[in-house]
Amino acid sequence: MPPPLETSELQAFTRTVEARSLSLAARELGVPRPTLGRRLARLEERLGVRLLRRTTRRLALTDAGSILYQHAKNVLEAARVAEASVHQEEGVIRGELRVSVPPIYEEAFLATLCAFTEQHPELRVDVTFTSQHVDLLRDADVAVRANPSMEGGLIMRTVRRVEMCAVASRDYLARKGTPRKAADLVGHDCLVFSKDPRSPRTQWPLKNGQTIRVTSVLTTNSLALLRTAACRGRGIALLPSNLIEDDLRSLRLVHVLPDVICVRSVLAVVYAERQFVSPAIRAFVAWMATSTAGEAGSARPRRSARAG
Repeated sequence: MPPPLETSELQAFTRTVEARSLSLAARELGVPRPTLGRRLARLEERLGVRLLRRTTRRLALTDAGSILYQHAKNVLEAARVAEASVHQEEGVIRGELRVSVPPIYEEAFLATLCAFTEQHPELRVDVTFTSQHVDLLRDADVAVRANPSMEGGLIMRTVRRVEMCAVASRDYLARKGTPRKAADLVGHDCLVFSKDPRSPRTQWPLKNGQTIRVTSVLTTNSLALLRTAACRGRGIALLPSNLIEDDLRSLRLVHVLPDVICVRSVLAVVYAERQFVSPAIRAFVAWMATSTAGEAGSARPRRSARAG
């Protein structure tokens, strides 16, 4: 009877598949490339099949490799969850949790993230701020996303709904005039949020379901920068109401076309649908659902349709 497969071999195989490069996979695992190559060779020798086709430019899975990859992911995830369960004593969660969040620098949101780490001091939490959607099978365990689309194999739980408002400083409106209808936005300097600066969202949604094309003088993926630019009189910005509450109260900013431009933005926690969901992921999702300020979404997670 052949010896059982080793975890290090399965890790070498799955990481190579996901990295699509032996060198990159070796760096991510923290081992020399020859060591990684030996583990892959040993795995193929144990199974008696070819798992990867290697050329000078790319790696490709064989049919046997595709089958093993799916099972290997489940095995490694089960091992990770099993280890976390053993270490979980009387509600104490240990291990590591990789979290991806959008570039939101609202104090209440940041405080919620900090409070989670304080609640679970034995858990190593790695938080990355990015406007890009990371791979929830490889680069992060869980993500907070704004207006997420339903993707195959993901579970989404809405944690907050926020009203987006068009705002500007009194100084800007005194110089440029106050728009009275949607068409008046033509010719105004607008401050535009975009995840991808190469394709800025120059169409702003209207309350009646239509859109209006605006002229962008500043495009960024930072809400904080848009807020600062608006307060400094650079133009009109579309911002979440909870981010600018103090600015509206102090009249640093005022509403523009409140009865014309009004759209709701959704903030949700998203994670990959797995047979085994770690205690850390469950704890983070529950924490965000109960602690995030604002109008809470449904308490029941939504599963997206599986791809294919």
